Amino acid sequence: MVELPDGERVPALGQGTWRMGENKNAHADEVAALRLGIDLGMTLIDTAEMYGEGGAEKVVADAITDLRDRVFVVTKAYPYNASRTELPKACERSLKRLRIDAVDLYLLHWRGDVPLAETVEAFEHLRSAGKIRRWGVSNFDLADMEELLDIEDASACAANQVLYNLENREIEFDLLPLLQTPNLKSASGRIRRGEHQTLPIPIMAYSPVGHGRGLLNNATLKQIAKHHDTTAAQIALAWVLRQPGVIAIPKAADQHHVRQNARSVEIELPKSKEPLPML
Repeated sequence: MVELPDGERVPALGQGTWRMGENKNAHADEVAALRLGIDLGMTLIDTAEMYGEGGAEKVVADAITDLRDRVFVVTKAYPYNASRTELPKACERSLKRLRIDAVDLYLLHWRGDVPLAETVEAFEHLRSAGKIRRWGVSNFDLADMEELLDIEDASACAANQVLYNLENREIEFDLLPLLQTPNLKSASGRIRRGEHQTLPIPIMAYSPVGHGRGLLNNATLKQIAKHHDTTAAQIALAWVLRQPGVIAIPKAADQHHVRQNARSVEIELPKSKEPLPML
């Protein structure tokens, strides 16, 4: 489990929905895969208004029917919807597609032209109105996070969703150390965590097993997988999960891959910084 800054605990292994909701013929299989994942303990589901232009949110809605109390729903807003006037409208559209009363975690998908301070203000208004329970960001690098932390009310930021896997480890050099520090400081040196929010800001790792088959065809990774009597994807996922304060959100559109992902939490890898030094 990973603890959010407000004390809420969520599974370290969740489910992603990128490319879901694009094919009506795949809808039933996608819903079944998500529901199986929930049954296997992957009760955090990440989606976005961009995915299938709302189609993925509709898949999630069908998947969590009669399971809402068990599921932690994350969705994301387009940057051009991040203003004080447009964000409430985008949120309402997502709530309608998801068929829920409130989003558990609402993220800015990536930075756009809307000033961050205005987006934070809009997030806080939605939180006060009960439309969202928490807010966060996505695809923010070190400079983005330092700028964010210098904004009033930014202490409420609950997560940063970024690319992180064995092939893409750049965040380990700057962003990850910053976000894993309690009482985070902005670039100006001011502490920007709230009095009752001294926990680090978690990272949500998307594409935790890489893009395409490049990483999974790595000979060394396959060798390690063979040693553990498992698959390369499970080793790659277990490697991400070994990091404290990191939530992995792999996407699996069929039940076989869902079961494989779920079993990755059982794999124990060394907790040193270089558990797979040959990669």
